Amino acid sequence: MQDFLAVTGIVLKQAPVGESDRRVTILTNSRGKISAFARGARKPNSRFSATTCPFCFGTFKLYEGRDAYNISDADIQNYFEEFRTDLDASFYAAYFAEIADYYCRENNDERDMMKLFYQSLRALCKESLPNPLVRVVYELRSIGVNGEYPGTPQDIKLSGSAVYTLEFIQSTPIESLYSFTVTDSVLDELKRVSREYCRKYMDHSFKSLSILENT
Repeated sequence: MQDFLAVTGIVLKQAPVGESDRRVTILTNSRGKISAFARGARKPNSRFSATTCPFCFGTFKLYEGRDAYNISDADIQNYFEEFRTDLDASFYAAYFAEIADYYCRENNDERDMMKLFYQSLRALCKESLPNPLVRVVYELRSIGVNGEYPGTPQDIKLSGSAVYTLEFIQSTPIESLYSFTVTDSVLDELKRVSREYCRKYMDHSFKSLSILENT
């Protein structure tokens, strides 16, 4: 009898396999980052065609194969269809997915990172929040979630509002993280800090970032 595993997760990326299959990377609440095959997902009218696209969030029913999990069913709660029509937001979302993929590992406790990624995608869909603000919050909190945030920088002159915002980003529950806006001048200060910390603690070339910064 086949054993099944149900996980809550969000698709980070997908890739074609063979003539009709698809391999997806899913960030899950209980198994960290996993790979899974969706058999026949690229066939016309496949029930897995939409459910294995990047950013799909929901419950995935899996069974173990020889090298990876296989998807037997999926109940998607959020497809993030907004990214299909908002190209700018889709570039940010792809960049966020790359950061999650960079940090997360299989069988690690990645619940906070999954929650942060999901809430950040939701924030990109809010017209009241500028995407550059969502980006710096996601970058800085990602560094914090992964235990590398060094605290408020001492070598960069910052306003009191910027210092307060940096502390808020690290200490606020993720569910309430995107509940504020800042002035343009404070956002510029946050960008400076985020650029410096990403250079130090995420020494990695993200493909989507180069696209994002050249659009």
